[in-house]
Amino acid sequence: MIEPAHPQMSSARQCDLVGLPRSTYDYQGQEESAENLTLMRLLDQHYTDTPYYGVRRMTAWLRSQGYHVNHKRVARWLQTMGIEASYPKPHLRQGHPTHRVYPYVLRGVPSTRVHHVWSTDITYMRLHGGFISLVAVMDWCSRSVLSWAVSITMDGGFCLEAFDQALGVARPDIFHTDQGAQCTSNDCTGRVAAAGIQMSMDGRGRALDNVCIERLWRTVQYEEVYVKDYETPREAIEGFATFFVRYNE
Repeated sequence: MIEPAHPQMSSARQCDLVGLPRSTYDYQGQEESAENLTLMRLLDQHYTDTPYYGVRRMTAWLRSQGYHVNHKRVARWLQTMGIEASYPKPHLRQGHPTHRVYPYVLRGVPSTRVHHVWSTDITYMRLHGGFISLVAVMDWCSRSVLSWAVSITMDGGFCLEAFDQALGVARPDIFHTDQGAQCTSNDCTGRVAAAGIQMSMDGRGRALDNVCIERLWRTVQYEEVYVKDYETPREAIEGFATFFVRYNE
């Protein structure tokens, strides 16, 4: 709403009229330093090998590699990347309090035909200058990636985009997700219900309930992300477009 080049009104006066502090208007976000990004990439790669490492073990590992860091700095990086050690803890994976949580319906149910069970998940993928969120929809029988989408935020819009793209291919009997707020949102569950699809969600603390797509993320990391080391989201999107065709075929 602020026009810096307004011919009759200064930026300060415009900020006063809209109730915006001038300091908020002038603020420029600080990017991570090159050193921090290098260490965050190392943490991201090591987490794929040791997802059970917490802050202190990650700190000890970085120190063993010759980097002088403390646990507070490592904790901030892991929080920024959305990385958390896998370990039993109370109140695990709390969803949005107003969103409905569906039961896990796949226990003892073999997926023996294509488009019987689909699943989706969100993960962080590193860039040379930061991180992006990647979502994919996978068929459990064929292990084929039906659709995917990338976002620089964690809102639910790109999840619906990927789901709509997959529905352009076929319609499953069961659609399985985790209990994240993006997948339990009314927009997402309403879209599934409107298509006449049965909804299924991970149980609390049960990482193996969605093991197929969790294994996909490891493949994407080692065969694409760590090899290419993308600099921008545009490069990542172009690279994923080629990778998922090669993966499916």
